[in-house]
Amino acid sequence: MSSITFDKLLLKTAFCCMAADGNIDKREISLIKSLCDKSPLFSNVNFQEEINQLVEEINARGKEFIQYYFDLLKQAQLSEEEELTLIDFAIQTINADEKIEYSEIKFFKNIRHRLKVTNNKILERFPDIEQYLEEDIITVGFLDKISSQYFQAIELPQFDLITIEANTNDNSKNEE
Repeated sequence: MSSITFDKLLLKTAFCCMAADGNIDKREISLIKSLCDKSPLFSNVNFQEEINQLVEEINARGKEFIQYYFDLLKQAQLSEEEELTLIDFAIQTINADEKIEYSEIKFFKNIRHRLKVTNNKILERFPDIEQYLEEDIITVGFLDKISSQYFQAIELPQFDLITIEANTNDNSKNEE
């Protein structure tokens, strides 16, 4: 797999966040263009060409395009500051249409899973995104996984039988 420059990764991140809910809103496009216009990273980038190339790629490859993005993100050697910048682009794009879909939060969680920055660092910079970092509802698959891990890690001894003494309740009454 090829590597990707940070500017292209940022643009791909914003694009994927925009497409994550199955709808490309004009406000999202405007926001991404504005972010690119403000950043010196994009001074030599033709925004329209780049964004349309991404549209063509996602149209041709669909979910494979998203998986490839996740693979690129996982391989990327980013500094903590770059990871926080990437998170900033993602959050702003998701919020741009003023409608946060669960699919977008799930998509963000997929991004977050591939980054090394801690949740504490993320929340220091972006205190309003706690919902993006919350654990998902526990599923049967998740329960099966943690159950399996538990059974692999634990050694249960032979326990002695438990004897209940008849006068246990009487002793508690006497202590009152």
